[in-house]
Amino acid sequence: GEDPQLKGIVTRLYCRQGYYLQMHPDGSLDGTKDDSSNSTLFNLIPVGLRVVAIQGVKTGLYIALNGEGFLYTSELFTPECKFKESVFENYYVIYSSMLYRQQESGRAWFLGLNKEGQVMKGNRVKKTKPAAHFLPKPLEVAMYREPSLHDIGETVPKAGVTPSKSTSASAIMNGGKPVTKSKTT
Repeated sequence: GEDPQLKGIVTRLYCRQGYYLQMHPDGSLDGTKDDSSNSTLFNLIPVGLRVVAIQGVKTGLYIALNGEGFLYTSELFTPECKFKESVFENYYVIYSSMLYRQQESGRAWFLGLNKEGQVMKGNRVKKTKPAAHFLPKPLEVAMYREPSLHDIGETVPKAGVTPSKSTSASAIMNGGKPVTKSKTT
């Protein structure tokens, strides 16, 4: 078909620190105890073998991690938006950057929340600690278009450069939005 369909899930991501990961309308990330908020809904879209894109359902923005270890949200799906999904001790899931790691040790950089529910720098998060441990609470299975790497190929953005928040139509099209089911007549 013209739309390559991927089976992903709509989920909340509950961190072992006691917070749900939350993406605010302005794209900022933190944790909340409120499990009924729409800002805690994420599309987990498979973009490789045990590799996911994590997209805020309400904002359409992707969670990304840059070369300095900072989490940010991106309108475009870039290589910085790819996270490896690994199971930790058969229970919790940990999300590590596909692109960056500690240069000396090779240790992965993880998505994580601290005890106050604030996002941490990826290079500060240890995979054995509650900060990195998430419990996906899937709500539904959905079909997605494959997020396209918009016009950049697999080029790696320069470290420390946060993508501008431009809203060109081409950037938002096909951004991993759920494919609407066609009504049967």
